[in-house]
Order: sequence, then C-alpha cells, then structure tokens
Amino acid sequence: MTTTLSPETIAIVKATAPALQQHGVAITTRMYERLFVDPEVKALFDEAAQESGEQPKRLAAAILAYAKNVDNLGVLGQAVERMAQRHVETGVKAEHYPLVAAALLPAIKDVLGDAVDDNILSAWGEAYWFLAEILTGREKQLYQAA
Repeated sequence: MTTTLSPETIAIVKATAPALQQHGVAITTRMYERLFVDPEVKALFDEAAQESGEQPKRLAAAILAYAKNVDNLGVLGQAVERMAQRHVETGVKAEHYPLVAAALLPAIKDVLGDAVDDNILSAWGEAYWFLAEILTGREKQLYQAA
C-alpha cells in the first residue's frame, strides 16, 4: 500500500483544481456514461440521483475537494467516512474500483482533450488508487463489523 503520494503527483493534482471547478460535472457525467455500460454496476447507483444530475454533482464536488486538499487529507476525513458508509450501504466492493478508474480517467481526457497529457492522467491514476486504498480499507472494516 502506498503511504504517501509523490510531490509531483500532489502538484499536478492540485494544479488541475481550476479545470475541475469548471468542468467537473461534465467529467463525472461522462464517467457515469462510460461506467453504466455495465448494467450490474449501474444497479449499484441511485437512478433518481443520476437522472436529476445530483450524483454527478456530488462526485464532482468530492473530486474537487480531493484535488484541493490532496496534500492535507485530514480535512477530508468526515467526507471519506460518509463515502465509505454509503458504499457499504449500496454494496460497493473493492472489485468495483478498477471499473471506476477505467471510466474516470478516460472521461477526464474526453472532456478536457488536449489540455490533459499522460503526466496528468498518470498523476490522477496514482491519486485515484491512493484514495481507493483508503476507502477500500475502511469499507472492509465496515463490512466486517456488519
């Protein structure tokens, strides 16, 4: 398990915050379009929250908060706990995280186009898996306690 993100990754992720502020909902909307080609994965999500646009907005806000605080994750503790609780309530498992990564990273490129290079995608991949390890670790504890 990675215990910290590289300084380069932190710098790149923080530098993307303005683009996420402007295009975050478009990115998460595109990510869900990519993710929901799998009906089993789509069934894990609240369809009403998808149709209203609330879920893409919530995820975009969470990604933006992560980008802004990637060097100070302690401030995200309550948000991470809520996310882990929600994942357990809806049956999200560790094996779903690769599916989300495979939808999110290309969605970033789809929306931002040439503004995104391999270094940015690599940094976001590293940052995604770092956070995924935190979430899956907490979710494992919650599943065991249930």
